[in-house]
Amino acid sequence: MLLIKEMTVKRGIGKYGYTVSLPHLHLQSGEAIAITGPSGCGKSTLLELIGLILKPDKLTCYQLGIQGYDITKQLKYNKQAVLADIRSTCIGFVLQHGGLLPFLPVKLNLMLPRKILGLSESSDLVDYVINRLGLTPLLHKFPYQLSIGERQRVAFVRAIAHHPQLLLADEPTAALDPYNARVLFRLMLDIVYELKISALIVSHDWQMINEFAIPRFYGQAQGEKGSVFYKL
Repeated sequence: MLLIKEMTVKRGIGKYGYTVSLPHLHLQSGEAIAITGPSGCGKSTLLELIGLILKPDKLTCYQLGIQGYDITKQLKYNKQAVLADIRSTCIGFVLQHGGLLPFLPVKLNLMLPRKILGLSESSDLVDYVINRLGLTPLLHKFPYQLSIGERQRVAFVRAIAHHPQLLLADEPTAALDPYNARVLFRLMLDIVYELKISALIVSHDWQMINEFAIPRFYGQAQGEKGSVFYKL
């Protein structure tokens, strides 16, 4: 489903610069991996790199999807039109702070990815996840009327509303109490398995990761100063 080889990006300048490197990543359908490491080691940067938001400085291979669609050249040459289309159809993002559009009520926020792709607003999957997360009473509210935890749960539903092939989640449970964090984590893993998609989850909650037995990609300094390498 996802194959990446030798992917590197440099951020910042001089003593404030750093390099984030991913030597190898292979994710199967229905598989989830956690991205962990100390604060400031580039976990969110790595997620943006894999999510086709950042242009890599070095890349040997990037294949995505059941058919192994190779987009290595499109990434290397920053073909934004093609990459934007792939992001909207194949990737679902759960941003660290939700990222909901403040001028749209919850229901329209949820349906936005489907509307962009010309899909029907009717979705059994979306209805199922809304009910399981207890979001039905919130559908006509605006994001400013929600708690941080509620916004994060809505953001997860929006991320999977269009049935993406790859789910990227940046600290999706950080704003949730332990009970709701566990519910959301369990649901994410269930959805990954049921839809046969791949998922990368940035998280500091090692206890949760261990509880659900999720393999970890750990970032650590290695080699030249300011370099972080991620490996299992």
